[in-house]
Amino acid sequence: MNLVSISFEAIVTHVCFAFLLVSFCLCNCYPSPMEKHVIAVKTVEEKNDLSTGIVYRRRIATCQNVIPEILRKVSVLQVSEIYLEEESWLNAQERNMVLKTHCLTWTKFASLSEESVFRKSLENPNWTEFIQKGRISITGAGLLNCVLEAFAQAFLNQGVKKALKHVFQLIFHCIS
Repeated sequence: MNLVSISFEAIVTHVCFAFLLVSFCLCNCYPSPMEKHVIAVKTVEEKNDLSTGIVYRRRIATCQNVIPEILRKVSVLQVSEIYLEEESWLNAQERNMVLKTHCLTWTKFASLSEESVFRKSLENPNWTEFIQKGRISITGAGLLNCVLEAFAQAFLNQGVKKALKHVFQLIFHCIS
């Protein structure tokens, strides 16, 4: 069984906006006309821990399959929608938010996980620091592993940039 594993870590960006504004936009940014691949997001669990002030949310996102048509010749990739589970822990008092996302589709052949941390910047408490890491592992795709690896790497890099751009657009929308 072939295994391809791709990781990225410690993508650190300073967002020149206050944490509460950034976290509000993150919790309310999907679905949006600015992100056409996210079809729907449903909150399936939400808990407020009164002793710590932490708000926990678990959401399921329905997304369009963005794998190129040429790769969809493989039968397992021939799905129209991909499902992602997102868990978040928001601590507004300490100005910290952790998001963990993983793919619910193709769990027998691939795993995708991503963790993002938004917190008060150490350089400037009026800014928000964004740290992201993630991993994609693909198994059992044979010769296709190399092609899937190249696509996955490009998709991850593009996705991080696109997500940040989307959050910035929402922030500008909120403050205007």
